[in-house]
Amino acid sequence: MDHSVSWNILCDFDGTITVEDVIDSLLDRFGRPGWEILERDWRAGRIGSAECMAGQVSLLDVTRAEMDAHLHGLHIDHGFPAFVTEASRLGMPIRVVSDGLDYAIASILERHGLNSLPVAANHLNMAGDREWRLTSPFRQPDCRSGTCKCACVAESRATGRKTLLIGDGASDFCAADTVDFVFAKNRLIEHCRAAGIPYVPIASFDEALELLPALADGRLPPEIVVAPTPALTT
Repeated sequence: MDHSVSWNILCDFDGTITVEDVIDSLLDRFGRPGWEILERDWRAGRIGSAECMAGQVSLLDVTRAEMDAHLHGLHIDHGFPAFVTEASRLGMPIRVVSDGLDYAIASILERHGLNSLPVAANHLNMAGDREWRLTSPFRQPDCRSGTCKCACVAESRATGRKTLLIGDGASDFCAADTVDFVFAKNRLIEHCRAAGIPYVPIASFDEALELLPALADGRLPPEIVVAPTPALTT
């Protein structure tokens, strides 16, 4: 009997596909004073990530050439290209969904021959020789993130396929609540465990690659057996 299942894959970028968080690496090297305050306000829940990121990007002091050189030195998970190839062979489209920077994502993916992947991310614009501005074309009015990953999940579900999310942190928490299955790294592991979300922990895309056949033939996610509630005795 054929148990094959059709899947779309939504994949986070910073800290998931990449080894480093791109915006953090840029701020550490090129950020003017004040970006750390925005970071603290975001972590404390006083502002959303859209406001935080826009403010931080406005504090970057870097030329395009300097940015390009910096991005060239950033690394991706070495197993990601093979994962993309196998997902394509299995008929599982991948979309990169990120609360990060589209310019950085495009630059890094192109260097690895992966620039054909569709991307939903914040849009980075040059506003001067060393000035940058951020806009958020994938933002939703009721969402505090620059890229609303829940809206990306809804678009994926509208195709009639199941949706796999691959992510690592806070920007993935909301979307993880609404997908069919999660490959989780880092902080997302704890969120899935605490919220009872079906997931498997991964440390790399080598491990994710090994899981794809089980996803394709219906062995993942595993069936959850709910034990019957014991009868009350008096």
